[in-house]
Parts: sequence; C-alpha cells; structure tokens
Amino acid sequence: MPTEPLRCAGALIVDDDGRIFIQRRSPDRRLFPNTWDIVGGHLEPGEGVEDALRREVEEETGWAVSVVLGTVGEYAYTGDDGVDRVETDFLVRVDGDLARPRLEPGKHTEWRWITESEITVLDEHRNVNNGLIRTIAEEGFAALRLLGL
Repeated sequence: MPTEPLRCAGALIVDDDGRIFIQRRSPDRRLFPNTWDIVGGHLEPGEGVEDALRREVEEETGWAVSVVLGTVGEYAYTGDDGVDRVETDFLVRVDGDLARPRLEPGKHTEWRWITESEITVLDEHRNVNNGLIRTIAEEGFAALRLLGL
C-alpha cells in the first residue's frame, strides 16, 4: 500500500451562463458508483496537476481546457476503496460544443449543467464523503462570484 495519498485533479467547468458541468458516474464504477461528480481523475506517473486536469477534461468530455480561471481548493479524502487522496480542483473554461459532451463509455451515464440554485441535486448521495462534491461545487460558485462571473 502506498504511504502517500493519491494525487487527483478536478475541473469545475463553467459555461457562459455561470453554470457548472456535472456528470453521473456509472453504477458499475468501483469508486462512488451512480453519484454526480465533477470532471477529474488521478495523476499519471510523472504528470503535473494541470497536465492531468487538461487530460481528464479531454478524456471525460471531449472538450479542451481553454482557460484556467483559478484554483477552487485542495481536498483530502478517503475513497470507499480505502485509498487516501488529495484532489486539487480548478475553475475552467473549455472549447468545444457545450451541448454535446463526449462522455467516456462505461464511466458516465448522464450529464447536466447546474446553477447555484440547483446545487441540491448533489445531495442525492450526500453520505458519500460527507457531501464533498456539494462542498466543492459551493466553493466553485463562491469563486465565480468573487471573479464577477
């Protein structure tokens, strides 16, 4: 077992209306099955956080990161697989058809854009890591307000 936490990068993808993109994990996923999530994943060996961020956005949506607006935060958690992780999440803009993400087959089943007033959708599995995804989204919307977006 590794003694260091697994490093992850996450993207709170923002559209022109100030909404954040979320996607539902497949019910067959080992980690957090059937839950709403932001785009992101683990760093590959030798990969930097921003490189992983760009790779994960492209793999999970088909979009390309055009602008990193800022860092939302860094979050430590233990997955339901028992592995400790440290995730750095960023607010980003992307290039591509925002009405047609290309979800990774077998990994995600649906997607949507949410406004701050719709954030309660993330309470669906609030027990997962004490509602960490909602916390990350709330902090993402707060950062958007600070940026005037």
